[in-house]
Amino acid sequence: MSVKGARSAWILNGTLVTQDSRRRALRAHLRIEDGRIAEITGRAPRKIPAGTTTFDARGLTLLPGFVQAHVHLCQTLFRNQADDLELMDWLQKRIWVMEAAHTEETLHASALLGIHELLTSGTTTVLDMGTVRHTHAILDAVRTTGIRASVGKCLMDHPSTTPPGLRESTRDALMEAEALYRDWHGRENDRIRVSYAPRFVLSCTEHLLSQVRDDARERGALIHTHASENLKEIQLVKELVGCENVEYLHQLGLTSRRLVLAHCIWLKPNEKDLLKRTGTHVVHCPSSNLKLASGLAHVPDLRARGINVALGADGAPCNNNLNMFQEMRLAALLHKPGNGPKTLPAQEALDMATRDGALALDWWKDIGSIEVGKKADLIALDLNCPENGALPQGKEPDPEQLASQIVYSSGPQHLRATWVDGSLRVRNGRVVGLPADRLMEKVYRAQAALRRNLSPAKGQKNSRFGR
Repeated sequence: MSVKGARSAWILNGTLVTQDSRRRALRAHLRIEDGRIAEITGRAPRKIPAGTTTFDARGLTLLPGFVQAHVHLCQTLFRNQADDLELMDWLQKRIWVMEAAHTEETLHASALLGIHELLTSGTTTVLDMGTVRHTHAILDAVRTTGIRASVGKCLMDHPSTTPPGLRESTRDALMEAEALYRDWHGRENDRIRVSYAPRFVLSCTEHLLSQVRDDARERGALIHTHASENLKEIQLVKELVGCENVEYLHQLGLTSRRLVLAHCIWLKPNEKDLLKRTGTHVVHCPSSNLKLASGLAHVPDLRARGINVALGADGAPCNNNLNMFQEMRLAALLHKPGNGPKTLPAQEALDMATRDGALALDWWKDIGSIEVGKKADLIALDLNCPENGALPQGKEPDPEQLASQIVYSSGPQHLRATWVDGSLRVRNGRVVGLPADRLMEKVYRAQAALRRNLSPAKGQKNSRFGR
């Protein structure tokens, strides 16, 4: 299929991990019309009309593309430049300084670099938090590469807790957020959406957060922020507003099915009750939480309470990759020592990476499973490899075994194709329309420009906190 997408296409002879309500796995052929799944059938089409594109998925396993519910494309250029630091030092000494040095061109390169990695490792949809300026550069990268994304301009207006290099007035921050929503939300056949992204409680005034609540409610938009990631952060929040993160957000009327909270490691029981009661979503970021020594989120408890928990890689400088296979595997493994070997089995981890992410992003009607009527956001994996056991020949596909192979023993090296909106975006490791050599030339130029722009003092002076 071309990068622009075929109006009609068949994916033939695949093994489908549907992720539907019954978690069925079946051998079938799949017909795409205008970017949506029009038919799933066990019978091969007798005659394929002229002009219809075909893809032979014989020997491949098809599943819905991964949905990452928390990433920072603006930070991809900072990979390997902020290691071995805890959250507050990581932010104040590295991340804020580098974000303040971004130009439109360097931010565009950073987004392209991140999207290339996401598409080639099976992620087809992201919820992205940008930096304070040049958010249109991220949205333009989303437009040209074909990934599905909800992107939010980072909002930071607190006069005493934000660095001058990233601080905006409340009015300017909200006006730009409104303009981005007006200009970009729903574009590209609703492949691009715009969300509101106040960075976290410490960086935002009550006035800004209250206005975000009202603006998002009026537009039906998502709100995406960080909460309860680090013990020092929680201490500072209590000093600033007199209560815990989730309590404060609830007092302001922000908790709802439109709120997506990254991390949520250190929650009190009453905060968990608030999340459950309001339908607020949580994003588990296991690699980031480990690398920054932030702690382990109580994911089994959250899920047992009926709280929706999705997955995200966070940013490249605190991970240091954007690989959903790694996040699924870690999510499935980390919680077993304290809760028993049956905790968070492979199928649940796969659910978090697909269905639960789609639910968190309010895209469940269109993505997250392979079903007739949904968008053709798909990935194809070759699981017939020595390192992951190969698929049994001549037998009906076993959903439990397939989930285990995908979560525990697969990686980006097994990906053979990625589709978004029915358009082929990756084939055999190459992103259509974004050659790796041309991308890296742009990245090298952007890295050189960032080095020229960096100032040791930028982003730190007059800032007490960080995120």
